[in-house]
Amino acid sequence: MSKPLVLILCTGNSCRSHLAEAILRKAAGDLVDVASAGSKPAGYVHPEALAVLAEIGLDASAHRSKHLDAFLTVPVTTVITVCGKADQVCPTFPGQVRRHHWGFDDPAHATGTPEEVRAEFRRVRDEIRKVFEAYAAGLRDAR
Repeated sequence: MSKPLVLILCTGNSCRSHLAEAILRKAAGDLVDVASAGSKPAGYVHPEALAVLAEIGLDASAHRSKHLDAFLTVPVTTVITVCGKADQVCPTFPGQVRRHHWGFDDPAHATGTPEEVRAEFRRVRDEIRKVFEAYAAGLRDAR
């Protein structure tokens, strides 16, 4: 029996959705499969997202930017949007039971020194971590 699929969406699928994907995959363990995609994929995973994930022991170097259309024929149990634009254009997926929208600032728009940009990526990572670890705890409690 396959595990339920949680699909995390944002517009570019370069930062927030990858942060959430890696964090939820680790926090939920074998409870769910986790993937991410975007409505207008950037075509890359932002290096700063990879760097701040590595700081907390998560390797997302194999992640790639994908279009949400790749999941239109896949049974998706839960869709979670992490930016407002993705929430507005999110289609219904086969098998979809739940949908959540938890918006986060886009760290890809951060400006300033390299240290200030990294600090913004860390801030958003930590916000995402708090929400998605709590979500994983809820999944565990529901078992």
